[in-house]
Amino acid sequence: MDKVTDLEQTMSYAIETGMAVLTTYGFKVIGAIIILIVGWTAAGIIRRAINKAGTRSERFDKTLVTFFASTVSYAVMTFTIIAVLGSFGVQTASFIAVLGALGLALGLALQGTLGHVASGIMLVIFRPFRVGDFVEAGGVTGTVDAITLFTTEINTLDNVRTIVPNGAVWGGIVKNYAANPTRRLDFEVGISYEDNMDKALKIAGDVVEAESRILKDPAPMLAVRTLADSSVNLLIRVWTARQDLFDVNLALNKAVKEAFDREGISIPFPQRVVHHIHSGKPENDGE
Repeated sequence: MDKVTDLEQTMSYAIETGMAVLTTYGFKVIGAIIILIVGWTAAGIIRRAINKAGTRSERFDKTLVTFFASTVSYAVMTFTIIAVLGSFGVQTASFIAVLGALGLALGLALQGTLGHVASGIMLVIFRPFRVGDFVEAGGVTGTVDAITLFTTEINTLDNVRTIVPNGAVWGGIVKNYAANPTRRLDFEVGISYEDNMDKALKIAGDVVEAESRILKDPAPMLAVRTLADSSVNLLIRVWTARQDLFDVNLALNKAVKEAFDREGISIPFPQRVVHHIHSGKPENDGE
């Protein structure tokens, strides 16, 4: 009977202890989970709302909108984590002081990551490119889709989303193909040495004149560029609106080839002339 009584007392004590712990911390855990879910949801809603509002309004730069939305989202999550710790009785003032010291230590350990944040801020301030620009940055060529606190998102020509750290973008060479309204196109075509160069330039000039997307100012330039091994290479240099550059390049390739075919101007294949020197044995003089 004594053993049964001891077991009952032990079970009763365990149940009382469990209920006390559950009463003390159970609601705090549930509250912390609720705060975390609400904070996470709020961060996503705020981020989407800022992006949506910035997209609708023409007064806001898309570059600033995406960066601001990303920054606000991180800030909301930071306050959410502080609120969760506060629900467990952690003194937030002391926690913030500790967080500052921890941030300094992490800053020294994570210099590269913080460098990406600093680079993102520099990209937003100086704006070497904007969202929607076609650029070459960080070794990637494509259209900028977003600039966030840590990364720049670029969609390449084959529609692959590429995430580039901001440090690689800011610390490297950036080519912004969309910055200027006009672009220059250098087009080179070879003709045979037997063909008349002036006639070929006249034909190419007529093709350029007929292309409406080529600008009159700056004026097109047509000249003999090089005397190559197998051809005389003509240079056709024109200016177009930046959005027409690719299409004009394709159109000139087709139009120049067709015009040369009609007028009997040949575009030669690479050729090489080989002189064979026969070195036979000297004739025997009979000695």
